[in-house]
Amino acid sequence: MFIVDAHLDLSMNAMEWNRDLRLPVNDIRAREKGLIDKPDRAKGTVSLPELRRGGIGLVVATQIGRYVAPGNPLPGWHSPHQAWAQTQGQLAWYKAMEEAGEMVMIHDWPSLQKHLELWSFDASPSGDTRPIGYILSLEGADSMVTVEHLHPAYEYGLRAIGPAHYGPGRYANGTDSSGRLNPEGRALLKEMDRLGYILDATHLCDDAFWDAMDIYNGPVWASHNNCRALVDHNRQFSDDMIRTLVAKGAVIGGALDAWMMVPGWVRGTSTPEGTGCNLEVLINHLDHICQVAGNALHIGIGTDLDGAFGKEQCPYDLETIADLQKLPALLSKRGYTAEDIENILHGNWLRFLRKAWA
Repeated sequence: MFIVDAHLDLSMNAMEWNRDLRLPVNDIRAREKGLIDKPDRAKGTVSLPELRRGGIGLVVATQIGRYVAPGNPLPGWHSPHQAWAQTQGQLAWYKAMEEAGEMVMIHDWPSLQKHLELWSFDASPSGDTRPIGYILSLEGADSMVTVEHLHPAYEYGLRAIGPAHYGPGRYANGTDSSGRLNPEGRALLKEMDRLGYILDATHLCDDAFWDAMDIYNGPVWASHNNCRALVDHNRQFSDDMIRTLVAKGAVIGGALDAWMMVPGWVRGTSTPEGTGCNLEVLINHLDHICQVAGNALHIGIGTDLDGAFGKEQCPYDLETIADLQKLPALLSKRGYTAEDIENILHGNWLRFLRKAWA
């Protein structure tokens, strides 16, 4: 079945992890054998051939460049200008993949329609060379040096922005922090709205989330988020947040980062096998959103696979991203209809984009 994955950090993996994503996953792992600079070395799950093999023909692919103020222990850049330059290097990688015929940018409804005709909603046949379609998204807005930088970014194809990531941000605070939108953040959202960006509510701290929901009148999605009712952490959405997103017509993408899936995860100590973290757990989160929403029209997939973690911190029954093709059978086993399953794997995202880009 054709699958949309609403969150992959492809350029980060290519540029900062130095992974040639044109290669099979096993070749990338072999090249990383013995490296210890990252916790997920030789454990990656994503490459362009694996996306094709899994019928994942459309993804939301990120740029990311965090600014860190003095005293902020998180990794990041020491000025917004450096962060902007990092995102432009990531953009150059996507353009290089387009030139190589590996990927194609999707930036409006006509380009999406053309791409869907190419894929015809089919999973990948053996030897497939069709390009992976990507919608460009910015994870954390710190790299927007000024609000005016939204304009050239829209021109080069950026279509979605999550104002926050981890910790305090220049425009909005994110995971493990608190505080309402600052004046610059409010100005950012108003200009995003005017230009027609999609607001990604993922990673917004609670205070900033509620401010953003009050301010933003344009399309809103949550590319990769799970449920606080199942894993009690501020990174997750509460039921009230889910209800608000549903009322705005949002789609929420279920994430496959194990610490977001199972309670009590201890980084560097817990294992997927030891915590029972498998693909069924993702369906628990998706099902909870359905119970809150009253239907299956607001859920999708946003894996975040290889988002600074690999097999050591994702479902144990997933070897590569191609194993997303296990989801239809698992969803059917849980009572979801064929129509529901198509909506979850691609239909809900496509309906959202048709409306957003009308």
